[in-house]
Amino acid sequence: MWAESSWFYRVFSTLSVLFMTFDSETQGANGDASADVNHHLEMGKRLLAAGQLTEALSHYHSAVDGDPNNYSTYFRRATVLLALGRFRTALPDLNKVIELRPDFYKARVQRANILMKQGELDDAAADYKEVLESNPDEEAERNDQMIYELKAYIEAAEDFFENGQYNEVIDQLAKPIEMSPWNIKLRKMRATSYEKIGEYFKAIQDLRPVTKLVSDDTEGYLKISQLYYAIGEGEDSLNQIRECLKLDQDHKECYKHYKHVKKLVKFLLNAQKHMDNGQFGDAISKLKAALKVENENHKFLASIKEKMCTSYVKDRKSQEALKACTETIVLEPSNANAYCDRADAYLLEDNFDAALADYQSATEKNNDMKRAKEGIDRVNKLIKQSQKRDYYKILGVTRSAEKGEIIKKFRKLAKKWHPDKYDGDDRKKAEKNFIDIAAAKEVLTDPEKRSKYDNGEDPLDPEAQGHQHNPFGEGFNFNDFGGFSGFKFHFN
Repeated sequence: MWAESSWFYRVFSTLSVLFMTFDSETQGANGDASADVNHHLEMGKRLLAAGQLTEALSHYHSAVDGDPNNYSTYFRRATVLLALGRFRTALPDLNKVIELRPDFYKARVQRANILMKQGELDDAAADYKEVLESNPDEEAERNDQMIYELKAYIEAAEDFFENGQYNEVIDQLAKPIEMSPWNIKLRKMRATSYEKIGEYFKAIQDLRPVTKLVSDDTEGYLKISQLYYAIGEGEDSLNQIRECLKLDQDHKECYKHYKHVKKLVKFLLNAQKHMDNGQFGDAISKLKAALKVENENHKFLASIKEKMCTSYVKDRKSQEALKACTETIVLEPSNANAYCDRADAYLLEDNFDAALADYQSATEKNNDMKRAKEGIDRVNKLIKQSQKRDYYKILGVTRSAEKGEIIKKFRKLAKKWHPDKYDGDDRKKAEKNFIDIAAAKEVLTDPEKRSKYDNGEDPLDPEAQGHQHNPFGEGFNFNDFGGFSGFKFHFN
């Protein structure tokens, strides 16, 4: 409800005072109006008192249509439009009021206020002076003095702009844009200055209102889209360039930019979708396609490389991951996540020292990063673990090895170390090695056990179990290993 908003309270209070004064000043002004016009004026007044501004405005429209030469109906409608925030729409009504009654200073003050917001300072000053010549008005006097200050700021800003002193331009335009927020020229000047110093998002914030103030502003939407693209915001860039094409579907520059951004955004969205679904190989394919579309924009390059870095790690492709992660860090030296991903890649290579260094670098970039701290703990556990029983080394595979490779290595070693087939004198050694390779196979082919092991916890640790774990169980059948059917054996 309107009464719940402090803004509407202020509007209603202002309107109440204004209309009470206005009614006393214009008694008899509506005396010649028709009964129908007077009805609409009365209904407008009642609805206004109830806070129903839009409904009141409808009746004032009818009153103006019924009596187009009555300055009071125009002023009432203009005031409601101002309360609704439709300042530019109110301006023609205020012009009409002053045309019909030049000495009505309240209309001049309102018109001058709008002109000042639009940046038409000379016209605003003329209205304020007209008011002050015959009526003491605090608001008019204050704003008239303000105009001199604003002109000085603007003149200085223009000089700085010509000399390429863009930070100074921004400082000088702060007050003028605050007082003249609809001044298109000033907003464009400040937007250009922000762009020149690399503050692209602030440039966007200045250009957005311009697209509302300028009809069919295709160039404005194109510029905003290009700025969003420059900061790596593909979807926002796409949304803005679509606005340009809505205004002019044949706009060559907008269409060219649209095709480029649309293709890139599609690849990136699909890549992210594959990553979310754990389809990292497919994600990498989409990211490689994205690189063919964009290989220069720093922000997009860093984003693509970071996603490739993560995907390669998740896909257990250590060498490719190390390359992509390092490229990401070169592009974004403060990217703590990239350091953590590269640390994970180093772990796939059993390079504990390098992994620990990268996790520590990540904590330096982000002291509160939980992942980096957990990574340091994990590396320390893995170092201790490697001093006991290293399942990867037992099978002679890397941490990035896939299940098929692990089983293949196990079968090869099983043929060599099976106690009943061992061609050597040290049967105890054969039994021990066979237990070790079987334990390694059990852990590394079970996703849950392998995950625990990769995080520094050995699920078959004899100390944790309280006894030596037999990966075979009693009466184990060797059929799964191929070539040794019917073998049964026990370790006593």
